[in-house]
Amino acid sequence: MNNGILQASRNTLSKTSILLAKLSNEELCDNSIPPYNSSIGTHIRHILDFYQCIFIGMENGVVDLTNRNRDLSVERDCDCANDYLESILNTIEGFKVDLNKIILVRDDLGQGIVQINYTIGSLFAQANSHTIHHYAIINYILDRLGISMEDDDFGLNPTSPKKEMQNG
Repeated sequence: MNNGILQASRNTLSKTSILLAKLSNEELCDNSIPPYNSSIGTHIRHILDFYQCIFIGMENGVVDLTNRNRDLSVERDCDCANDYLESILNTIEGFKVDLNKIILVRDDLGQGIVQINYTIGSLFAQANSHTIHHYAIINYILDRLGISMEDDDFGLNPTSPKKEMQNG
């Protein structure tokens, strides 16, 4: 795998293993932080399910982003989450398909299910941005739980201005 889009996905997702190494199972499933009271585990599971939808869809010709595994053990157990992550990373590593190929994607955008033609590359780009978005929410939860990620870019889109540039 030498494609930039796939490598970006791998690099972004690899931050999940660093995060999981810092957490206990209790911290993974702590849903005490308002306003949404979601846990880090639910966000990790949600991120990984997005990628799993892509791989399942590649097999049957339609990527259905509304049909997720939602395996609760991934949300509650760091080892299960790590296993799921590794399976996703390994699948990306071995992924061999034309990223310009068109694939049908089903999703619910708030008005019911729609079907949209994507390139596979654009779907992976969306998955990567989606991951970063959820990392931002996870980072908020981490902050409220008093846990430091020690990665200034965690949850920050690469195009976002950096702090030092904002102050200068």
